[in-house]
Amino acid sequence: MEQTGQLSQDPLVLLPGMMCDARIFQPQIMALSTQVPVTVAPLIGGERIEDIAIQLLQQLPSRFALAGLSMGGIVAMEILRRAPERVSRLCLMSTSPLPDTPAQAATREPLIIGARTGRMDDVLRQSMLPEYLAPGPQRIEVLNLMHQMGMELGQALFVAQTRALQRRRDQQGTLRKCKVPTLILCGEYDPLTPVKRHEFLAELIPNASLQVITSAGHLPTLERPDVVNRVLAEWLAGQT
Repeated sequence: MEQTGQLSQDPLVLLPGMMCDARIFQPQIMALSTQVPVTVAPLIGGERIEDIAIQLLQQLPSRFALAGLSMGGIVAMEILRRAPERVSRLCLMSTSPLPDTPAQAATREPLIIGARTGRMDDVLRQSMLPEYLAPGPQRIEVLNLMHQMGMELGQALFVAQTRALQRRRDQQGTLRKCKVPTLILCGEYDPLTPVKRHEFLAELIPNASLQVITSAGHLPTLERPDVVNRVLAEWLAGQT
């Protein structure tokens, strides 16, 4: 990857989406780890976003650049709320600062029951539908990878992460107080967290930069890795 400028000297911490591991960021790890230390931190530690953030803060460096995708973005906002002095710059991807509504929380209950009764295969396919990604030849490959990660991570983590999402807090106030360089990144075809939600997100944060990734849906890190790699390198170099 062509160098776009001097990258941040702080290590980069990547927080994956629900039922994802480092593979969701594999292109970014390959591109950025030649220039900055990169860590992918698992979203484990309990059934509340607060508990996950507390466990991560005990393990992460004293200061770091922080990027979170989907549920990882939700955890990133909680880390920012708890320890703003440790976050040197922030990137939120395919995510939302808003809590589940009661109706949204209720729709997760059948998925929890399915996971607990041995139907993880069906639950994962219901949780990541083809239309959540941009149309194109990469769609099936990305869906298959998501399914593989979810099956390997298992039902206990699915239940814990789902409960954490149901109980998450409103982070609008956290973002209004954010003082670090912030990049908001989303896919133009994302129906789960649409572009308008990210425009709202960017408006909450003073001087945030918004990047809409064309030909991508909810998982731009895998759908358009070339573009995401370039944008993240510019963010780390202070160019966005």
